[in-house]
Amino acid sequence: MKILFLGTGAADWPLERPEGCGEFRRLSSALIDGALLIDPGPQVPEALAEYGCDPAGVGHILNTHRHGDHFCEKTVEFLLARGAAYEDFAPGEERRVGSYTVTAYAGNHSTCPGTVHFMISDGKSTLFYGLDGAWLLYDEAHAILTRKPDLAVLDGTLGFVGEDHRIFEHNDLNMVLEMQRTLGPNVGRICITHMSRFAHTDHAALSAEMGARGVLTAYDGLELTF
Repeated sequence: MKILFLGTGAADWPLERPEGCGEFRRLSSALIDGALLIDPGPQVPEALAEYGCDPAGVGHILNTHRHGDHFCEKTVEFLLARGAAYEDFAPGEERRVGSYTVTAYAGNHSTCPGTVHFMISDGKSTLFYGLDGAWLLYDEAHAILTRKPDLAVLDGTLGFVGEDHRIFEHNDLNMVLEMQRTLGPNVGRICITHMSRFAHTDHAALSAEMGARGVLTAYDGLELTF
């Protein structure tokens, strides 16, 4: 299985790079094997073009939740017109989507009821994708412990600063590291994405700090095979 991070930013990143902005992250979205899109945000068409991905190859669309940084009706229409199917999931539901088995779990993101996280398997490799949310709820943590995904992509919205009310619906990095200590032995690799624009150091420093603790930090255009 292969994942391409089309965007790795949280909702506070603008849709266009501001003048004078050094590093820039598009809103979070990911493409699996060129065929399965997770979160059809507003910048997906331009990201597909930049990374040389044929939008006609996207056969299925998954959505974690309907916040505007993760869901854009125009993007859905763009992909549907090219042959994609939109797959709507409820927490606890499992079904076949193309060549994948997808299981949806409730995420702790109460500002958008119905938020789900996904366990995706192609029969050889397994991915856990958990955006947005604070910590992991019991059912999905238990699924990680028992199914042992090859890659777990976790919400990394907040930094180490603390005193941020968003910890009740997003992870800070201390929370990520605690989950890494607990779940790490049952996961091939752990990766964070969905980084807030103003809550982190630059990517190089963030990547070095988290990498030293066993957590990979995603960037736009990162491709991982697992």
